[in-house]
Amino acid sequence: MTESVKIIIAVDGYSSTGKSTLAKKLANKLGYVYVDTGAMYRVVALYAMENNLINGDIIDEASLVDSLEGMDIKFIYNSNLGFSEIYLNGRNVENEIRRIDVSNKVSKIAAISAVRKKMVLEQHRMGQDKGIVMDGRDIGTVVFPKAELKIFMTASADIRARRRYDEMIAKGDEVSFNSVLENVNTRDHLDTTRKDSPLIKANDAIEINSDNLNVQETFDLVYKKAKGKIESYA
Repeated sequence: MTESVKIIIAVDGYSSTGKSTLAKKLANKLGYVYVDTGAMYRVVALYAMENNLINGDIIDEASLVDSLEGMDIKFIYNSNLGFSEIYLNGRNVENEIRRIDVSNKVSKIAAISAVRKKMVLEQHRMGQDKGIVMDGRDIGTVVFPKAELKIFMTASADIRARRRYDEMIAKGDEVSFNSVLENVNTRDHLDTTRKDSPLIKANDAIEINSDNLNVQETFDLVYKKAKGKIESYA
């Protein structure tokens, strides 16, 4: 679908609600750029872990913040997969950042104000020409509060954990369902209670509960709304 009018589409919500899958399909259908902001925070978490800047729950925030300028984070389109993969200093880390140990650290990393400030600056740069679908936790509230279309995804913790668990098992990861469920609940708490840019639904966002919707049904619903929004600006 090619449109002369381009808008910003913000997809926010809880972890494992299908935000990234929805945003990827939507961007591909519209011919827009897709940006997974959660992946950006995961990259920072991975960097911290690999450089001994995090030990248990203790983060060497000063050293991590000093390291931010030296992190080259890029999204590079993979034509075989049909979406962009994330790179850290020239290295493809798309799979590494999805590990459960990274998932267990990312919310703590994302709560650091200096990290969020740096990532938001990068996200603003990516969306300056519009024609972008960006997913995360604070896109419609902080990054692009004037986005033309805002979607907020929800689903029960059990269903989200089951989806995430099935994905990880399919990839060959050795995890238990209970550990994944614990991670989902912990991230929900951290994301919604952090002082800087907590996860909340924007007043003008369209809330979609995906408990009883499959991937295609969710996409069809949001694509219809996106198409209508684009046509309204044409």
